[in-house]
Amino acid sequence: MEVLNIAGGGLAGAEAAWQAAQRGVRVRLFEMRPDRATPAHHTQDLAELVCSNSLRSDSLENAVGLLKEEMRRLESLVLAAADRHRVPAGGALAVDRHLFSREITSSLAGHPLVEVIRQEVAEIPGEGLWVIATGPLTSPSLARALQEETGSGHLYFYDAAAPIVDGETVDLQKAFWASRYDKGEADYLNCPLTEDEYRVFYEALVAGETHKPREYEDQALFEGCMPVESLAKRGYQTLLHGPMKPVGLKDPNTGERPFAVVQLRKEDREGRLLNLVGFQTSLSWPEQKRIFSLIPALKGAVFLRLGVMHRNTFINSPKLLEPTYQRRGREGLFFAGQLTGVEGYVESAGSGLVAGINAARRLRGKEPLVFPAETVLGALSRYIATAPAGNFQPMKANFGLLPPLDRRVKNRKQRNGELAQRSLAALEKFRDDLLNF
Repeated sequence: MEVLNIAGGGLAGAEAAWQAAQRGVRVRLFEMRPDRATPAHHTQDLAELVCSNSLRSDSLENAVGLLKEEMRRLESLVLAAADRHRVPAGGALAVDRHLFSREITSSLAGHPLVEVIRQEVAEIPGEGLWVIATGPLTSPSLARALQEETGSGHLYFYDAAAPIVDGETVDLQKAFWASRYDKGEADYLNCPLTEDEYRVFYEALVAGETHKPREYEDQALFEGCMPVESLAKRGYQTLLHGPMKPVGLKDPNTGERPFAVVQLRKEDREGRLLNLVGFQTSLSWPEQKRIFSLIPALKGAVFLRLGVMHRNTFINSPKLLEPTYQRRGREGLFFAGQLTGVEGYVESAGSGLVAGINAARRLRGKEPLVFPAETVLGALSRYIATAPAGNFQPMKANFGLLPPLDRRVKNRKQRNGELAQRSLAALEKFRDDLLNF
């Protein structure tokens, strides 16, 4: 019997192994712990939760809650273990992290088709079928191998990501589409500030509470990755000559150049997701919401992703991967987990679910499947394969990734509910393809 090899026993690798084994495929799951430790893990269990025991919202009106329901319907090992070992956490799904990881370890170690091998994968073999799911703390030796496989310019070791807002929630009465000096298309949504508005924003920004890095995170940053609040602390004028410079722009509402401007750039073709250009930040998440909402056009904006500055090894997936998580040009190599640019525990496990199913199909001589765009599983896989490669950043589950409804629904809760029902209906139809194994 041919074998599927999986490097990495985190959430993505564990889920990929389970999905493949449940389809009758023999799996070898490589996990380097305990022989080679990481600065973040404390046990040798598979799928160890490092930073938090929360898997976030369990509501279908929240994108990550919908993602969890999609995974439950596809018999996810991670979600089954989480549901069995949940602890009280209001509307969130939180777990007893030790019991959770132990159950996943036991389930995989006891599966007749899974062999757990405690050994580091230090290179990417040229033969055999592989899923690489080694996560943000990929070992230095494998990281070097990934650089050789993907090209050194397509592997990142630091996640300097700016916030992303829901384009439908930006106040277009206080913003305008334009490019500097009207060059090319009007590709940026510009959020102007008066001098008084800028002063209020600046004072809040330099006084904002920042995230405290973990001990193992190297905070040495390139100038181009400098947090916006660090730039601001260099002086009142710094941002006005940097990410908030108004040069080459004219506000059509006033006919004059703004005192300062924040530019938003499309993260997807349709412009449902908008990135705050140059606003990578170490501010705490509550502070980001408070301070960035001081920008007049963003006063009521919904933040789909908040900024992060932390250690995170990931590849430039739009240049490298298909929406099946398969390496372009190499049929026998798949990637999964945070290494691909999905961010979050559930998102990582979800990518492992898709990669595991598709790798198993490849091993059986069947074509990998692209999940429906209407599902969160499918939307995330499309994001990592089609997002703009020049500024690719990791992404959590959010409704902005899904195709819009065929009619406008102003009530956000109702809109999300309808998107969720559409997703689950699409998944039910798609299951016929999954069962054709």
